[in-house]
Amino acid sequence: MSATTQSPTASDSRTPSPSRAARLLGDRRLPVAVTALLFLLMYGGGLARYQYYGFAEPQVFLNLFIDNGYLLVAAVGVTFVILSGGIDLSVGSMIGFTTMFTAWLVERQGLPLLVVVPMALAVGALGGFLMGYVIHNFEIQPFIVTLAGLFLFRGLCLVISKESISISDSTVSSLAQAQASLGAGFLSIGAIVSLVVLAVAFYVLHYTRFGRRVYAIGGNEQSAMLMGLPQGGTKIAVYTVSGFCSALAGLLFTLYIQSGDPLHATGMELDAIAAVVIGGTLLTGGSGYVLGTLFGVLVLGLIKSIIQFEGTLSSWWTKIATGVLLCTFILVQRFMTTRKKA
Repeated sequence: MSATTQSPTASDSRTPSPSRAARLLGDRRLPVAVTALLFLLMYGGGLARYQYYGFAEPQVFLNLFIDNGYLLVAAVGVTFVILSGGIDLSVGSMIGFTTMFTAWLVERQGLPLLVVVPMALAVGALGGFLMGYVIHNFEIQPFIVTLAGLFLFRGLCLVISKESISISDSTVSSLAQAQASLGAGFLSIGAIVSLVVLAVAFYVLHYTRFGRRVYAIGGNEQSAMLMGLPQGGTKIAVYTVSGFCSALAGLLFTLYIQSGDPLHATGMELDAIAAVVIGGTLLTGGSGYVLGTLFGVLVLGLIKSIIQFEGTLSSWWTKIATGVLLCTFILVQRFMTTRKKA
């Protein structure tokens, strides 16, 4: 009696569909949703704890954009770089240099602000272009090149002046005090500019060829090269965008502070990177959303606001809370990428 062999059924050969939890963990929008939920929970906690101290006022929420508009612009530029798989450590120094450069030209040289603004933006874009050019053509790690940029622009601040330069120009003062009414509250010029930059970045990253190239190169550089995508041009472009955004953030910071100082924005590059990572963008590149960066900035700004309302906590708790959140989100990213590979 011969043994009969059973052919595998269709159900056995069929690849099992991923579970609901696996699909949820594999969703690229999950980190942004987590950050948005964190912001809502923190804001709700603030409303519950400080409801009798004015926390529920609409202006308190709008102040998150007013007080962090320059950081949002800088973080948007860093988002481009990190999505491409790079890093930019020169952001804070570029912002500080822009404040000094602007203050020196307006106060010491007497140039009108209308002339100084394009000059500052051009210098920022040129600095980013040069760093991107060196990174691509000489194949040097972005960490090293942008670290050199950090020291270079911070040193140039001291070349301009070793002391703070206050700006008394009437145009700067009027722009700094300008407000756009929103019913029960208002937004400053800096906040409006930051939201415009966010909208432009969202469109560029999600609806243009350049944006798709940034994601492709950050996701898998070898695959992007085999597909014939212009790696060099894209890499140089993202650092140019970051330099431009850093200079623009410096101009907004100048309006916010109305002075230039060699120590302005020291360490702000770390705040920008933290906001991007907390917003759900992978440090390895290729995954993330610029809207997540917005929520990352709002979370950092909300931490500062809660500490101010608490009154008994040192400002250093902002750094402690940022560090805890950053470590947490990096671990979450690591867990998600490990599950995807598995």
